[in-house]
Amino acid sequence: MFILVILFGLPAVLILIDFINFIVSGRRLYGPGTNLTLEIATFIVLPAVYLFLFDGKVNDCCGDTATFSPPHKLYIYTLIIICVLNYFYSSLHKGRSGPVPEVIKNSILLISLVFNIFIARQIDGEFLWLFGNAPIIMLLIMQLIKNHRSFLALNNEGPSGSAGFMETCAWKILMLKPFIKITFLFVLCLPLLSIITAFLMIFGQKPDSAIRAFTDTYRQGFSELDHLCDNVACGGHYLCSVAAKGHKKLVKPRRLGLRNGQLITCNRQLLIANAFEDMLQEKFPALHRYIRNRYNKVGNYIHKYYHFFNIKIVSDFTYILMKPAEWIFLLALYCVDEKPENRIEKQYLHPADRQIADLYTR
Repeated sequence: MFILVILFGLPAVLILIDFINFIVSGRRLYGPGTNLTLEIATFIVLPAVYLFLFDGKVNDCCGDTATFSPPHKLYIYTLIIICVLNYFYSSLHKGRSGPVPEVIKNSILLISLVFNIFIARQIDGEFLWLFGNAPIIMLLIMQLIKNHRSFLALNNEGPSGSAGFMETCAWKILMLKPFIKITFLFVLCLPLLSIITAFLMIFGQKPDSAIRAFTDTYRQGFSELDHLCDNVACGGHYLCSVAAKGHKKLVKPRRLGLRNGQLITCNRQLLIANAFEDMLQEKFPALHRYIRNRYNKVGNYIHKYYHFFNIKIVSDFTYILMKPAEWIFLLALYCVDEKPENRIEKQYLHPADRQIADLYTR
């Protein structure tokens, strides 16, 4: 964790100092080599670390879920690549750019800035926003200001007599006052995004992929699919939990229980399974960790196809399938535990109720 804080935090602090100095004095604080190192760390290394380590591959109610909707990730990744390439072109290019390339370059910088604000809201984590998105936004603002100043310094004579209509319009936009200029550049962002969208539709993306990449997710800032996780209980006895939702005459629900703050239906099979794990965790912790880590993979599969496993007939079949395991768990409890039935009945109680039960069953 300390290494991650240094990895993310140090570039952010250095860029913040540089940004404040730039706003006050109009000059970058560090030399070209240091600036390039910070830019590579901020635009390439840290986003790659996040996407590789923290961005889930699928929408998952319980595990590491996808930051961007998996079917629409191509749009997001393509836009990230375009924004990064455009930034480094703007930062490293020292020559004189024509008005039209300058307009396109600055429009993409504005797209990058707004895009980063949306990503910061999607991730919705203070640590990542402060040390990930905020430095990128500061670098983009400095680059926009630098581009504006450079163009004014190098193109103060106006367009040449042979300049075409587009070049003349672009020159006029670039010579506007900053706030008016930014308004025009924002408008020009729309056709640029339309071109990117049209190109990516060739590769299976949708016209609304830019929006759905953010909204078709679980537990993120713009997520609109959180309701699909409402009835999913995580970190429990997945198969027995499914089995307890079958037809009442078969699975024989006994009472409601509390798991991770959610009410669940408990039958004897589920109570026995949880009591067995409780006993295993108490008496054989290493074995319990080994089994639980592997059993969680079963849970990941169930959560992925949760609505299929929520069908009562499927639950009935799972209940019957789990009967031999239930008998083995019960036999183990009676062989190892002094008061197996007491342990069984205490499962999935409210913590306060369980403490009371422990007092009376000692």
